[in-house]
Amino acid sequence: MPKDTTLALIVVDHDPAWQARGTALANDLRSALSPLALHVEHIGSTAIPGMAAKPIFDLQVSVRDLQEAEHNFDQPLADRGFQRSVYRYDHVPAGCDDAQERWTKRLWSRRGHVDEDINLHVRILGTPNERFALLFRDWFRAHPEAVPAYARFKRVLADTVSEIGTYADVKDPVVDLVITVAEPWATATNWVPHAG
Repeated sequence: MPKDTTLALIVVDHDPAWQARGTALANDLRSALSPLALHVEHIGSTAIPGMAAKPIFDLQVSVRDLQEAEHNFDQPLADRGFQRSVYRYDHVPAGCDDAQERWTKRLWSRRGHVDEDINLHVRILGTPNERFALLFRDWFRAHPEAVPAYARFKRVLADTVSEIGTYADVKDPVVDLVITVAEPWATATNWVPHAG
């Protein structure tokens, strides 16, 4: 799995302005990528109130067909400073028997632009990885008492490792643990993706 090793590994305090900015970025991309973009949502740590994060917005676009999205999204995204990555799969959680193909995606990134740095994850509506990103965000939003511990873990990790690929490899199993706790919550609360 290719890793981007060129990024500075910095975790910063939560910025309350991230929420509004993430919504604005999602709205802009929804306009640019419709009608193929069925949902565009602010995900990841910058979408979680109080969460320390790398100052990079993660956004998720849900589509019906990745090949069609890849073909049609390249130009409007390039016009906004994005480059498509060769990375085409998400981490499959430990204990999950899914084939890697069920966790496919397309990824565009924007770095060093006049506007915010962004990772744009394009995933198929209803797939496990599309759901995973939303559940992770929504569980933390519903459990603010868990935010300081996860934020502290990320800060210590960023201070300990110097390479973004290693950071991601160490963080993935911890994210898997969060989802293990989040799944019973999702069942108990009748949580569904794209409810809000």
